[in-house]
Amino acid sequence: MTPPSGRPRTGADRDTRGAVLAAAAVLFSSVGYTATSTYAIADRAGVKQASIYHHFRGKDALLRTLLLETVRPSLALADQLLAEPGDPAARLWALCDADARWLADGPVNIGGLMQLPEVEGEAFGEFHEERAALRGRYDALVAAVLRAVHGPDRVTTGVAPPEATLVFGLVESVITARRTGGTAAVADLAPVVADAALRVLGLHGPSLGGARTAGAALVPGLDRWASAPVHDVG
Repeated sequence: MTPPSGRPRTGADRDTRGAVLAAAAVLFSSVGYTATSTYAIADRAGVKQASIYHHFRGKDALLRTLLLETVRPSLALADQLLAEPGDPAARLWALCDADARWLADGPVNIGGLMQLPEVEGEAFGEFHEERAALRGRYDALVAAVLRAVHGPDRVTTGVAPPEATLVFGLVESVITARRTGGTAAVADLAPVVADAALRVLGLHGPSLGGARTAGAALVPGLDRWASAPVHDVG
């Protein structure tokens, strides 16, 4: 979608927008979406309540933006990895590692926002579409790994392999692990998750080690993806 029209954003605009998003993430995660008011968000962010509406149309837009920021970096990386040549196991390892790392990092368990009951509403359809697109990328990479490891007959064309559900669930298990055990519990979890994903698909020993080494080299700088801006906030 095209970014909202209007005057160019100044540095102060960007700072205010970021502060509002950070405050909303903390409050939505700690006290819930329904119990959080725009007044409370503004108070925590240290801005006037009216400043929120300069950047966002309301609470729905704030939560929608936070949700999109959880999925878009991974979707962009998945698209890049699908276009890369070479070992599909290495590419899947890289996606699992990066995706799990983004869910584990940060001061707030922002992935947990995906599990808020309000997110089932129509207002968050765009997020669900993009998350489904990410799941489709996982399906494609899992299918490619299964073909490479077990032969072309292992996967039915046009049908998502059931193993893809388990791989996707392994990555998102970081959200629950962080909720129950805190940041310490997930500090080193991402490569373990990526290894487990490949074991599910039948890779072990040297095959797994080689895919891990090659996969780690595919994504040398995660920050450039994690900092990708989200413009669709209306």
